Amino acid sequence: MATKTTNRNWKGRLALVSLSLFIFSSCIKEEKVVVNSSNAVISLTIPHFPSMEMESDKLITRERAELGEDLFFDPILSRNFDISCSSCHLTNLAFTDGLKVSVGTEGRMHNRNSPTLFNVGWHPYFFMDGGNPSLESQVIGPIEEHREMDLPFTEAIARVAADANYNEKFQRVFDLPVSAYTLSLALATYERTLVSYRSAFDEYYYYGDTLALTNQEKRGLALFKSEALSCVSCHQFPLTTDFSFQNNGLYEDYTADPGRARVTNNLAEHEGKFKVAMLRNIALTGPYMHDGSLSTLSEVIDHYASGGSQHPLKSDLIKGFTISADDKAALIAFLESLTDTVSYKKVY
Repeated sequence: MATKTTNRNWKGRLALVSLSLFIFSSCIKEEKVVVNSSNAVISLTIPHFPSMEMESDKLITRERAELGEDLFFDPILSRNFDISCSSCHLTNLAFTDGLKVSVGTEGRMHNRNSPTLFNVGWHPYFFMDGGNPSLESQVIGPIEEHREMDLPFTEAIARVAADANYNEKFQRVFDLPVSAYTLSLALATYERTLVSYRSAFDEYYYYGDTLALTNQEKRGLALFKSEALSCVSCHQFPLTTDFSFQNNGLYEDYTADPGRARVTNNLAEHEGKFKVAMLRNIALTGPYMHDGSLSTLSEVIDHYASGGSQHPLKSDLIKGFTISADDKAALIAFLESLTDTVSYKKVY
């Protein structure tokens, strides 16, 4: 994880939404997000996104989300009180940290790049290797991981419970004490409210604003969808991923990180396969790949154009292609159009 961030300006600049508030885009054609809010359940409906499915006890309320946000930015959850969840997920970098690999407590280096948290409410499984089945159980991983926060979850529970302010909030919000269930649910609830849905691409592609993209960006979109490049085969709209596990030919040897095979212990079928990453806000989330080994979007395109390694499990979709300098610039321009600064906001 990175050095602890103090970027807490969301609370000051973002108003709470009221019951049945509709959030509109600058081009008011139809509602982009419907938020029904009070201390009752908040339901998020983004017309061009699939439904966010969750169990009945995991529904979002404003107070749960606010409690989770407090915990997300609090170093109380790290062994040495020196980092927080936000240390690896900075708001100004679309909840990444800008580092090749994350740096945890005492400067410990991880072996993976920090992924964005935007739209995690739609993920069917978590971590790049799919090793965790739910957002609630996923939030425990970084807290306990030696290279990250390095705090046994039982101790994290005890610390939070010993804090009079937190203890009162948990009783009020959940009518339950601090526990593995309530602590993980609070953090997961906050993360579910981190949605990104109003990029220039969305305005053009889903809401018909023909001026939302430049001609160069439109040409980049056409290239992205073309059979020659096959980007959209895995990075499917609207979430810009199909959540499949793919070996993208980054290496010949994945001994340093076997990807999906770490979970399945099946190198013959899963070595070097990682969950297809979301591309929303991709211009803000570099460096790229599971280990941050590619610094720029230009390098990413060069990798795919080269056809990648000769690893036997490399995806059949990665065959290499020829791309001119102008087309490469257009493709990068389209990827940059996926940046969303308008809905860089909380929805409660």
